[in-house]
Amino acid sequence: MTAVIAVPSSLDDLTFESVLEQLANHPADAKVIVDARHSTFATPYGLTALLTLAQTRGEKAEFLPPENPDTVSYWARAGFFRYAEELFDVRGHVPRPRSSGESDVLLEMTPVTKSDDVHGVVERIQERAASILLNKLHLESRATMGFAMTLSEACQNIVEHAGRGGWVMVQAYNYRKRLGGRFVVVIAVCDAGVGFRSSLESGQRRPLSDRWDDAVALEAAVVNGVSRYGDPGRGQGLKGIRGYVHRWEGKFSVRSGTARIALIPSWEDDVPRRENLAYFPGAQLQITIPEKVSAVA
Repeated sequence: MTAVIAVPSSLDDLTFESVLEQLANHPADAKVIVDARHSTFATPYGLTALLTLAQTRGEKAEFLPPENPDTVSYWARAGFFRYAEELFDVRGHVPRPRSSGESDVLLEMTPVTKSDDVHGVVERIQERAASILLNKLHLESRATMGFAMTLSEACQNIVEHAGRGGWVMVQAYNYRKRLGGRFVVVIAVCDAGVGFRSSLESGQRRPLSDRWDDAVALEAAVVNGVSRYGDPGRGQGLKGIRGYVHRWEGKFSVRSGTARIALIPSWEDDVPRRENLAYFPGAQLQITIPEKVSAVA
């Protein structure tokens, strides 16, 4: 039996849940067709999560690209098809990516498997990010160093905890949905590794509580800074991300297993905690930094 999974027209961290819910209705060994023909928009989270989804399939799923020429062209420029063609059985013709200089993508889809990859990601984006943070988001110059640290820590989470490679993508764009057209920079980091719950269990760092599930594990790691490593100072990476995001009135969300936790600013109406979601292995992070309010006319 073939399972046809419809990709939403607008694919982001919240609408991606519908993809997982559809998959949950079919057996793990079902033949899968991921149908993105009617997609017209995707965030960095949506694109990295699709590649992560492909990593979870024992048999390659078929992939039907967007029919909208602007959409499929953007996905190509973002580097999605460069890796999708290795992980999916992509049907039809997809365009070759043009020079990244023609795109407002800060950092195209990039695989992360080891620490050297993290250093490469940070080096590639630092100069371009500085221009965006200062000129588009109107943040102070000290925001640039914190941005590099935040990007590095988010990617390092893959190296230290995932047990397998993941993906990172960074983009700047106008955010009309909540911010009335203000600019935002979005970092998405996704992997299909062991996830937070198994990571804490492997280090025997499970909190002393009667309840233990993905939501409790996320709260322990993201909110309380618990690490699978017992060494003093461990667990500071996520704390550093939280501090940076809070300082610049941003949003930080982490999904793992069947739960999701989000640190929500005043401009967003998301909920801080979601449980009993369709299972998805690994960890999926999104960081959103908005344009400074006082700079907007």
